[in-house]
Amino acid sequence: MKLKFSKSDYIILSIFYGVSVIMELHYAYKQNHTFLEYIIDIPAGIFISIILIYFFIFWLIPEYIINNKNYFLFGIVGTLLLFIFGGINYTIGFWTGANDWNNFPTGLNFILKGIDYGSETIAFPLGILLTKKFYEGRTELLNVEKQQKENELKLLRSQIDPHFLFNNLNTLDSLIDSNPNKAKEYINRLSLIYRYLIQTKDAEVMELSKELNFSENYIFLIKTRFENDYEFNIEKNTEINNKFIPTGALQALLENVVKHNKVQNNTPVKILITINDGWLTVTNTKSKTHLKEESFGTGLKNLKARYKLLSDEKIQVHNLEEKFEVFIPIITLSE
Repeated sequence: MKLKFSKSDYIILSIFYGVSVIMELHYAYKQNHTFLEYIIDIPAGIFISIILIYFFIFWLIPEYIINNKNYFLFGIVGTLLLFIFGGINYTIGFWTGANDWNNFPTGLNFILKGIDYGSETIAFPLGILLTKKFYEGRTELLNVEKQQKENELKLLRSQIDPHFLFNNLNTLDSLIDSNPNKAKEYINRLSLIYRYLIQTKDAEVMELSKELNFSENYIFLIKTRFENDYEFNIEKNTEINNKFIPTGALQALLENVVKHNKVQNNTPVKILITINDGWLTVTNTKSKTHLKEESFGTGLKNLKARYKLLSDEKIQVHNLEEKFEVFIPIITLSE
């Protein structure tokens, strides 16, 4: 992996070095520097700073930090580069300042001077660039994670029972001959359902009020198809404004009830939808042919997976002796 310079990086460096040149010229003027310091020392300092930045950005950090994670070698090579280029910068400044070469530092003193000058030359612009790269990388990572989450949610939303349309067309076919007026109402409800599915196909969550309206149309289809096999009731024990659930969640729960419970001995399956603070509950009486607790089916597994992506709360499933309950968290705007 290699780091790259963007247009904004060049703009930042241009502004920084432009300000640096103005400040250096002002400082040189106040200190009565020589002509050589104006034409050699200042440009040389900027040139060395740029060289060091390129070494760190395009070679040292990618090679020893990102790719190999060899921090020891990074420290050694980085210090050596600071010494070499910082030493050159110090030597140029010493020469242009017309200093006495008898006072030029040697040995360890020169090494420390070189590292000090190199660090001073590169510290601020390199720090700005690395900080900028860090936050750009974090933003890009968050965008990738968000896109991945959206893709997963869209995939899960697309997993609608393939028999849904087939079963409803069969019901409609039988109604056309036996009850034309009800067939018209059935077509109207079915069109409302598909219009809703199309309008919300990319939505992760939907207003609870709209999901309830959608579910009422879906319940109409169920009752028309199965007549008195299922009884539905809805209890609203709290305000439903500004509250949300995953799009199609209630439909998935109702599908689960119909799929796993059939009428027996002319006793209908009773379904109660209850809305309380923080939770929506779907409770149904169980037929003797109910599945085992661990066999939740695709619908509930799908809904559980979606909640993992949308909320810290988890679905609660209670498989009791006489009834089956599913609690799904209601998502509020504050979340």
